[in-house]
Amino acid sequence: MAVEIERKFLVVSDEWRAMADAGRDLRQGYVAHGGHASVRVRLSADGAWLTVKSARAGLVRDEFEYAIPAADAEDMLDRLCVDTLIRKTRYRVPHDGKVWEVDVFAGAAEGLVLAEVEMRSIDERFDLPDWVGDEVTSDPRFRNSAIALMRGFEAAV
Repeated sequence: MAVEIERKFLVVSDEWRAMADAGRDLRQGYVAHGGHASVRVRLSADGAWLTVKSARAGLVRDEFEYAIPAADAEDMLDRLCVDTLIRKTRYRVPHDGKVWEVDVFAGAAEGLVLAEVEMRSIDERFDLPDWVGDEVTSDPRFRNSAIALMRGFEAAV
């Protein structure tokens, strides 16, 4: 079973940009979300994926991700995820032995910038970069599925 352990933070400055890669544009949507799991479709220039994630239990959740044909992802995004589309650019930013993923949202969520870091264990210690602020891991407003539905994150941007 695949398990994801990650923490999520608001980004409070642009200092991360000096260390970031070129970024990649992502388009994603939700075929289903709520209850025990969500099913996400994601498309970028370098591939497409279908991801199933369990509901969050603290920092840990089950995650299953599968590569799918880009044409299938495009079709699902256009026909099955119309009301739940997210557009963002994801940057990979190294810091203190970890690789952070910084998401800069576009479209309806423009202005929102989040940073995520994956961990090997719940109690793993790491240094926070100066460019991150409040932790929002447990705040349901900052889950991508909630952002897709525009459920209240605006007040925190």
